[in-house]
Amino acid sequence: MRHSLFACSPAIMCYNSDIMNIKQAKQYIKDIVRIYLKKDEYGEYRIPVVRQRPVFLLGAPGVGKTAIMEQIASELGIALVDYSMTHHTRQSALGLPFIVHKTYDGEETDVTEYTMSEIISSIYDVMETSGIREGILFLDEINCVSETLAPAMLQFLQFKVFGRYKVPEGWVIVTAGNPPEYNKSVREFDVVTYDRMKLMEVEADYSVWKEYASDKRLHGAVLGYLEINTEDFYHIDTTVRGRGYVTARGWEDLSQILKLYEEEGLKVDEGLVGQYLRNDRIVREFTAYYDLYLRYVSEYRMDDILEGRASEQAMDKARKASFDERLSIIGIFSDRILGAVKDVMEDSTALKQVFAVLKSIRDGSDPVVDSLKAARDKRIDLIDTRRASGAYADADKRVDKSVLAFLSSAYERVTAQTQGERDADFGMVRAQFEERKASLQSAVNDASAMIDHVFDFCIGSFGEGSELVMLLTTLTVDKDSAAYIATFGHDGYVELSKRLMVNDASDDLMSRVVALDL
Repeated sequence: MRHSLFACSPAIMCYNSDIMNIKQAKQYIKDIVRIYLKKDEYGEYRIPVVRQRPVFLLGAPGVGKTAIMEQIASELGIALVDYSMTHHTRQSALGLPFIVHKTYDGEETDVTEYTMSEIISSIYDVMETSGIREGILFLDEINCVSETLAPAMLQFLQFKVFGRYKVPEGWVIVTAGNPPEYNKSVREFDVVTYDRMKLMEVEADYSVWKEYASDKRLHGAVLGYLEINTEDFYHIDTTVRGRGYVTARGWEDLSQILKLYEEEGLKVDEGLVGQYLRNDRIVREFTAYYDLYLRYVSEYRMDDILEGRASEQAMDKARKASFDERLSIIGIFSDRILGAVKDVMEDSTALKQVFAVLKSIRDGSDPVVDSLKAARDKRIDLIDTRRASGAYADADKRVDKSVLAFLSSAYERVTAQTQGERDADFGMVRAQFEERKASLQSAVNDASAMIDHVFDFCIGSFGEGSELVMLLTTLTVDKDSAAYIATFGHDGYVELSKRLMVNDASDDLMSRVVALDL
């Protein structure tokens, strides 16, 4: 690990021993949240709330600080309330004053009290709508609070209080902010403030972000470009036109707009790319690469290759291709394969959940139509709860919707055709399940065949060289791909992995990857 010194105030230097990447920071915060929520045998939190130091995540803009909060909350099954502090005044954060009439020692007097803070009330709103009583309160840009609010932040960090109202027990506070060099609104903290927080400094790391990007199914052109131009992943500079910046957030947002533009048949140009990547050189080079990416898809007839109809012309073209072009081809293959296996794994997860529901219905005694309605309504409630929690992972959302679609369809079918006999009604549901199971098996067959066809093309074009090693390595390290192969198997992958030692943790694989000089 590297060490870092950064300014806390003009006269004070704060020392942070470890600069983390965002993946390390995520695991660290996840562990801290779990520890803070740990209770004793009497239901009391093992670490009293007053001793639960908020985490302060310090890092350049767009490295993924907000994204990991959503992931942590989703993985721990807790809620998330996300607030940016930049727009808050003293009144909105602490509450508005009002006059109440009270009696003290027999004398009547008027006293000023305060309404509940907007931030605190948001926590209660989430608890009410989701039913989840524990969560993360994530306050972004905390070092950009207004001058009038700054004095109250010390009390908040120590006692978890805004005005008269405390953050509810079971809610862990995580804060984030940018260093002063990235944000002119930053108010530098003093030692008294830092002493009440757990300070973590994070930096951009493409290799870590690549895992996240794969899970989020970012556009293949984005991943392909960054695989060749890793140094362009995160870029901050100052030009005659002002501050230039390229961030992880920018690449993710660009990926989403590229997919939508392609669906609508709209042209992507430098003007569009420049709205997300604020660096002239990177805009030019990525736009050129994107055009090249689309050209490769067309000229190599990628769909034909993936379906096992690769032409000799395409293989000969690949043999003569430059190394960068070969990397782009491998990137396109990886993108298509990972997309297919991720679809299969999500469908498989959904089918397992459907099976569990149907098993419960089969073993029960209630009418099938009533059981289906109850299961459908329960899934709707689950979706509503997860949505209200503020931490709903995309993959979980797709699985939940898939399960709901099955249950809704089964309920409608049985309602329309019910025979009034339990076995007959359940038989209709089982038949629908078998159809879905057959559809999944067909998708598995298609995905495995796609992998075989890509292997054949790569071996026929490049032999068993670095290109094939890189493809196999991608399939090995991606969690969905690894789960797919472990669940459904793939003889070609296993054979090539053994031959090329892709699964071997020895220095041989590392030397192959290093030889790619990426």
